Amino acid sequence: MKIVMLDGDTLPVALPVSEEEGEWQIRAQTAPDKIVAALAGATVAITNKVPLRAETLDQLPALRFICVAATGYDCIDLDACRARNIVVSNVPGYSTRSVSEAVIAAIFVLRRQLLDYASTTRTEWPQAEHFCLHRQLIQDIGGAVLGIVGRGEIGQAVGRLAEALGMQVQFAERKGSAQVRDGYVSFEQMLATSDIISLHCPLSDQIRQLIDREALSKMKPQALLINTARGGLIHEADLAAALAQGKISGAALDVLSSEPPAVDNPLLQASLPNLLLTPHIAWASQSGVHNLVAGIRANIAAFRHGKPVNVVS
Repeated sequence: MKIVMLDGDTLPVALPVSEEEGEWQIRAQTAPDKIVAALAGATVAITNKVPLRAETLDQLPALRFICVAATGYDCIDLDACRARNIVVSNVPGYSTRSVSEAVIAAIFVLRRQLLDYASTTRTEWPQAEHFCLHRQLIQDIGGAVLGIVGRGEIGQAVGRLAEALGMQVQFAERKGSAQVRDGYVSFEQMLATSDIISLHCPLSDQIRQLIDREALSKMKPQALLINTARGGLIHEADLAAALAQGKISGAALDVLSSEPPAVDNPLLQASLPNLLLTPHIAWASQSGVHNLVAGIRANIAAFRHGKPVNVVS
């Protein structure tokens, strides 16, 4: 059995392999025009973000199993896989602790104004007239209202951590839904009443650019926006404008719509000091990496024994 990982460098550690399982090839990365050649004769493909679409799958008759080295699997054409009897598995839940803690960390950074103070203290504190230096309004975490979009494992974990800190948690109903389920508030109410909004939903065409100019205009001026899910959930130019104009207080983003981003992405501009931007690493704590590697290995083993697990196709 030939097993090929298309983007091994997306893991911060080497994926352990066994020759007993078959012929392994771990590629650092694979350009779109090299995918077919890389997977020629392969039974198993492992991919984190390298897309596998119908036109590619048509040229890979030997392929029988795709392991997505992530929870989200929007890089895979599931309909095409079903039509070709290709099983697709993901690795669910591996980063729940890592991502949920990253969200809470971002809340502390932004509510406590750590970005501003950390970047100015060395130069401005020596010039201060008193023992302390007041620059930005520092807000408490306890008592703040956290609106969560998406009630999967990570969304629920964020909610539990927030409640432990004394925050008030509310989960948003789907945008435009005619009914509001028990335990939820309407999307519009969540926008208007939350001090912090955190996104934890998968990306689909129905909710692409869910947070746009209209949504941002309904948020509190002192509200914060956090996205550790998918960059496409936000209209990036609208968010950049809202941050620059002070329509909302700040944002923390671990994901962008295109990764790596183009240099002209409006959210990469130096004129946005109220933006905390990290390069899609909220998942990558030691526990997150360990769980992901273990999940990939478990998926491969289960497929080899004819009993695939975590199947999404």
